Amino acid sequence: MKILVQIARIIVGGLFIFSGFVKLVDPIGSQYKFQEYFSETVLDIEFLIPYALPFAILLIVAEIVLGFAILVGWRSKLTVWSLLILIIVFLFLTWYSAYYNKVTDCGCFGDAIKLSPWESFYKDVILTILIVFLTFRISDIKPIFSKSFATIITYLSLFVSLYITYHVLTHLPIIDFRAYAVGKNINEGMEYKNDGKIPPVHDFSLEDSQNDLAPELLAKEKVMLIIVYNLGKSDVEGFPKINEVANKAKQKGYTVYGVSASFSDDLLLAQEKHNLSFEFLFCDETTLKTMIRGNPGIMILNKGTVTQKYNWIDADKITY
Repeated sequence: MKILVQIARIIVGGLFIFSGFVKLVDPIGSQYKFQEYFSETVLDIEFLIPYALPFAILLIVAEIVLGFAILVGWRSKLTVWSLLILIIVFLFLTWYSAYYNKVTDCGCFGDAIKLSPWESFYKDVILTILIVFLTFRISDIKPIFSKSFATIITYLSLFVSLYITYHVLTHLPIIDFRAYAVGKNINEGMEYKNDGKIPPVHDFSLEDSQNDLAPELLAKEKVMLIIVYNLGKSDVEGFPKINEVANKAKQKGYTVYGVSASFSDDLLLAQEKHNLSFEFLFCDETTLKTMIRGNPGIMILNKGTVTQKYNWIDADKITY
């Protein structure tokens, strides 16, 4: 029985750490997912939407810290019962997604591993069984090495998680699992491969008032896209820096466009107010959020291949 306890804590701890880490590197993705859960068409608790990001960060950090805590044996009673509460929350969300077919991807493993709603639910069922088992065997969960070592590792996991969160929110995800990551080719991502799956890049277009310029721009070698998925939510303090790099890119022979899902009238006002030297194209907001987490953010393309991506705060790192 004691051996089963050790196996269970390793499985639970390992899965919680992995699940937390792949979301920790991109907490904005989890924010979008919780906004979807809180929306009127899903759980209908829209008053929580403004708190989606802190809620996502809280759960992500809790996953990682509790995962390490159960592995090293830090305050086993508190840890196990906290894990039980957390898995019940996840179990409800995945069941709701699967049963009502409301959220087709729960985001359990971020963008790293895509699970169907029912696969996510069954995964949480197994974890629930293991954690319930651990609640009956708490006395067998002992600290490895010493209590002080367990405490140090647990608190270290907390501080490191919070630092990574701060870093990726200020810059961009430290690991990008999406189809628009640096090195990925958007043209190839749109290709249908007869495997019954939706291509990783879909709903991608770059429209002016008359045409979709995506095919033309994806064929060029030097393209800079300034992505402002929602003008009302953008960091306007970044526009002077954005304008500076856009002007420099033009001098280097780049084709430069802004891309947004905001209304054209609002964009024209923003162009005048911030003296922006580039025109805007339209693209779906969800697609833009997937392309880059910055708002505004900068993406450099070479014949459809993403060569550079930066949040506006790191615009000076661009190489031309």
